[in-house]
Amino acid sequence: MMDVVFPLRLSLQVSVCATAITLLVGIPIAYLLARRRFKGKNIVSLLLTLPMVLPPTVTGYFLLLLIGNNGVFGRAWSALTGGGDLGIMFTWYAAVIASFVVSFPLMLITARASMEDVDQELVNASYMLGRSELQTALRVVIPLSARGIIGGATLAFARAMGEFGATIMVAGNWEGKTNTMPIAIYTQTLYGDMKAGLWMALVFVAVAGAVMYVSVRMGSKAVKT
Repeated sequence: MMDVVFPLRLSLQVSVCATAITLLVGIPIAYLLARRRFKGKNIVSLLLTLPMVLPPTVTGYFLLLLIGNNGVFGRAWSALTGGGDLGIMFTWYAAVIASFVVSFPLMLITARASMEDVDQELVNASYMLGRSELQTALRVVIPLSARGIIGGATLAFARAMGEFGATIMVAGNWEGKTNTMPIAIYTQTLYGDMKAGLWMALVFVAVAGAVMYVSVRMGSKAVKT
């Protein structure tokens, strides 16, 4: 039976990293889309949310073009890190990138909707008190959007935990290196070891369910306080 600990630990590691990046990138972009008007806004929104409706393998293919050895980001990564022949490909960093790309739209849509619902009168009152737009965003808009932001982060984490198609395209299936839990379950099923696959699936469901429960509980407490 394939080791359960490494794939599970890697899945959690990748999901946490991808969700953290999603929050750092998603909150300011969600704010711009929700509170600003600019040309091409709808096109930007479309491009950022497109991975949500694309097949994961298609997303993975385009990621190959970007972070592969001949891709713009792939060459930059190799130049900065002195990476080997494969560069960032077939590393857990590639799995983080794949999980981030496919989970980002969930965070963006949820956070943006929450920010759009913030009462404009409260925003205007903040401006009247002499606060700048940045101060207003940090003290009014984002705190009042906390429920949507936390909900978006939870959805992004769940999507990252279950990511398979794009990940296997760019990170591969190297046992002990890039085999996340979904990939490990697929491998066991492919080799006909249904019992091992079932065992891994049950463990994955239990851990993912526990993590989601804790996330929701923490989010509820954060909103109440």
